[in-house]
This record gives sequence, C-alpha cells and structure tokens, in this order.
Amino acid sequence: KAHSKRGTSNLLEHLITEYRWFFCIFFLLPLSAAFETFLKLKHFWIFWTREKAPQKHKERVLEVQRQVRKWREEGMKTPMCTARPGWQTMSLRVGKYKKTDYNIRLDLFDILKIDPKNELVHVEPMVTMGQLTAALNPMGWTLPVVPELDDLTIGGLIAGVGVETSSHIYGLFQHICVEYEVVLADSTVIICNKTKFPELFYNIPWSHGTLGFLVSAMIKIVPCKPYVKLEYIPCSSRTEVISILEVESRKGKVGRKVAGVKDFVEALAFSPSKYVVMIGDMVEEKEVDFSKLNKIGNFWKPWFFMHVAKYLNFAAKGGSYLEYIPLRHYYHRHTRSLFWEVSEIIPFGNDKWFRYSLGWMMPPKPSLLKLTQTETLRELYEKHHVVQDMLVPFKDLEESLRKFDKEFNIYPLWLCPMRVIQSQDITGLINPPNKLDDLFVDIGGYGTPKIKSFQAKESCQRVEAFVRSKGGFQMMYADTYMTRDEFREMFDHKTYDKLREDLNLASKGFPEIYDKVCKKNRI
Repeated sequence: KAHSKRGTSNLLEHLITEYRWFFCIFFLLPLSAAFETFLKLKHFWIFWTREKAPQKHKERVLEVQRQVRKWREEGMKTPMCTARPGWQTMSLRVGKYKKTDYNIRLDLFDILKIDPKNELVHVEPMVTMGQLTAALNPMGWTLPVVPELDDLTIGGLIAGVGVETSSHIYGLFQHICVEYEVVLADSTVIICNKTKFPELFYNIPWSHGTLGFLVSAMIKIVPCKPYVKLEYIPCSSRTEVISILEVESRKGKVGRKVAGVKDFVEALAFSPSKYVVMIGDMVEEKEVDFSKLNKIGNFWKPWFFMHVAKYLNFAAKGGSYLEYIPLRHYYHRHTRSLFWEVSEIIPFGNDKWFRYSLGWMMPPKPSLLKLTQTETLRELYEKHHVVQDMLVPFKDLEESLRKFDKEFNIYPLWLCPMRVIQSQDITGLINPPNKLDDLFVDIGGYGTPKIKSFQAKESCQRVEAFVRSKGGFQMMYADTYMTRDEFREMFDHKTYDKLREDLNLASKGFPEIYDKVCKKNRI
C-alpha cells in the first residue's frame, strides 16, 4: 500500500510539473474562479455592513493583544509572526519561520471608514487592492497610488513596498499613508504618524512585520475620473525612451497633480531597442472618444502587454497613439496575465479561442499556483526563473538596463518611475545617498533568462551588488542572495536598530528583517 501511495504521489507530481498548463486549466482555473466569486461576495458584504466595522475592529485588536499576551505567558520561546499561511502571500517563496515562530491570527479584512471630507480612508491590513478600488472608484475617489494586481494587501504594501505608474507624483505606497495603528511585542497599541512616534511611523514600511503587528492604516484618497486617456509612444532606442520618461516623470516633482503633469507614466521594454512608453490622464466621460474606447479588462480582450507590443509596428512612423480605458480596467490591466508570467504557464493563454472560452476564469490565483508547486517545479523556478524588482536612481537607468540585459536578458521589462520621498529629520529603511534628486525607476524583470551563462545565485548577486553601488534598493518579496552585511549596506538600519532596542520586547518578539527575507530562510 505504501508503495502504491508513493507511486500515485510521484505520478501526480510528474503530471503537475510536466503538464502545468493542463493542471492549471482543469483544476486551478475553476478553483481560482470559485475563490474569486467567494471573495467578491465577501467584499460586497463587508462594504455594505461597514457601519459595524469600527466596533468589530476594536474587538479584533483586543484579540490580537490577547494572543500576544498569551505568547508572553507561555515564555516567549520563539519570535512571533502572523498566522497567514505562507502560500497565501504574494512573495515567491514561503518563509520557513511560519512553521517555527509563534503564529498570531490577524482577522482584519474591513474597510473601516471612507472620509471624503478629509480625503482619507481607514482600512485594516488584509484589505486588498481589488476590494478597495471597487469600493472607492464608484464614489469618485481613489488611492493616489494603486499597485497592480487585485490580491495585493494593504499590510503587504506597507510592511513591504508598493509602486505604480502614479509614483512619479506621489512616491511609493508608504508615502500616501498618514497613520498606522500597531500592536507591539508587549501587547500595547500605538498610533503613530509624522508627529506622534515618528521614528516608528517612518520605519514600519519595508520592516516586514519585525517591529509590531499592523492592525490598521489611515491612507490618503484623491478624486478620480471614470476613464484614462492613454497615449502609447513606441521608441526604438534606450536614449529615446529614457528621454521621454525623464521629461514626463520630472514634472511630478511638485508632489501633487497640477496642470501639465500626467497622472500615469510607465514603459515596457521588449528588447534592448524596442520600447513603448505609456502616459495617461484621468478624464470625464464627456471627454472620451468612444471610437477609441478599449475595455482592456474584459476577459476576451488580449493580454495588456501583448496589446502594447502591437504598437512596436509603428515605431518607424513616429508619433503616438491614443486609447481610452475605464479607470478600474487600467488599474488592473496586468492582472489577467500576472504581467506576463501566465504566458509561461499557459503558452496559448492569449490565443483568441482560449480568451473567449476560458478567459473568464483568468488569472489563476498566485496563492494556488504556489500551493500546488511541486518540489521539482520549485527547483526549476529557482534555477531557471527570475522575478526581481530593482529600484535604481533614474540617472543610472541606461546603465541599469544594460546590466539587466547582460545578466538576465529577460523581456518584457517593466519600467516605472517613482519618487523616493525623504523625511527631513528621521531616516527610514530606504535612505538614498543623493538628497537632491529623489527620482528613481523600478525595473521589473519577470521570466526565464535567455542568457546562456545564467546562474541564479551568482547572476542575482551581481545585479544586487550593482544596485547597491548605485544607492538603489531591491524589493524584498523576491529572492535575496545578499549577505547580512550587504543587506544592511543597502537598507539603512540606524533608526530601525534603535527602535528594536527601545521598544519593549521588540527584539525578543520579532526576528530581524534579514532573517525573514533572505534566500536561505525561504523555500
């Protein structure tokens, strides 16, 4: 019987690994669609019962405090972490610490208050981007920065990082947050902002839950319009794309939307000499040319990156091309194809027959993809697949693109300009050396490297060293091969270390960031 079970298990692993597309279509997609329907119904119920949310929130925070006190009563034998299963996170890997650390449940999924008068929204950390834009946009409001992918959570975007095509104006996701509510390792609750416990406020971002448990956040909102007027500009050289990106991005230096500043700026690189820049503005319905309307989010539509690629055919002609896209469709334009990652799982996923017949179930949930990953598949991804976001100073973009091409040769690349806004007096974990120029760009590389000499660890280490040398930063959801000293060189731990010493039980209650995100502590 044991032999029979092993044989069945090995056969299943073989099928999942070798016929990933088959397993995805006939198992993961239906399951993902059912799960997404459940989540939409859940979010609908949460939104329409939100009057009760503040009282429920108080009770939930008390429950978090109770669990932390229990950890203390049981002797504080191991550090704490959230009880959210590792496979549910958006990180590529599952942290080993989930099995050894003391798990604290955070059942915090509510939008607590939408406050148009003060242009704020109060939310719990497990609220997702899809959930929040669905609530805000019909009311004529939006977040200044709406990171791509529906399943990204507020907590992950704060304790980790979030960036989007409006970041050339507003900065990273942390820069639109005005207040955090945090349960500390001694079970006390602290409200922190720029004037109250500012050191904690500036160091919660990028800390990955190693200073306390985030239980709510107050975030800015801004008025929005229902459509995006999107201009596609095909380019045939690095010099050309960098010039256009820089001109449009540096207009956002004022830090808010003013005349002449585009709401959205990004580019996709399809090769060292093929690019498409996209700049967009929110517009009212009366401004829309409906002959150029493209509801790109409809399931039968081509994947967005493939749609963008067609404009490369017009590069020789010069000029630009206009479309109008519904706002929520624009915000989640890469969701159906998970940027372009799904193309490696379902190679025919953008074919018309597939989009019209099965596209309504797309995308497969990243959490389910990770949950059903076999050991063989995990090793293949680790050795032959790259998912990296590197934040580099804009002035170093051309050299950075050459480095990515040399080490990875992955295309498309996502190029997203952003401002890394600094506090005048208090340092956070990201502290760029050049205080006179806060313009950076996120280079997102996702896929299978085409460079023959690619070695996952060595290649990534060389890119990490390059980014450190330029005063840049690596998003920590990805594989981090840096040593502890190299990690501390990239990220400014000065105030962070002091907080872990000063906050009661912090160093006992939580591991250091490096111990949560380094490659050796993830599987």
